Amino acid sequence: MRRTFLSACLVLLAATAACAGEDYQAADARLNQAYQDLISSDDADGKRLLQAAQRAWIAFRDAECAHSTAASAGGSIHAMEVSQCLTRLTNDRIKQLAASANCEEGDVSCASPGDDDEVQ
Repeated sequence: MRRTFLSACLVLLAATAACAGEDYQAADARLNQAYQDLISSDDADGKRLLQAAQRAWIAFRDAECAHSTAASAGGSIHAMEVSQCLTRLTNDRIKQLAASANCEEGDVSCASPGDDDEVQ
């Protein structure tokens, strides 16, 4: 009985980790599309700046997820936690890029979605 329960738990954990990985891959595909949509509308300077920002964001995302999941490193849940972190931050970045794509020229408040939610 105990062996069957343990086996069932391991199968469930593996399925959950696989699902988290699939969620991240889907979010990454949406991010790439949002990035391509935005970069195609920029001039040369805008493209260069966006490219630098995206590279810096990727480095931040990877470092942030490494830091926030460090406690589970080496454990069976680690891969799932990393995937969930990557998905969450990637979805946040998609929202940022979408907001930038919808900004009207000269609207400086538009480029930082969520700033109006800050406590003053």
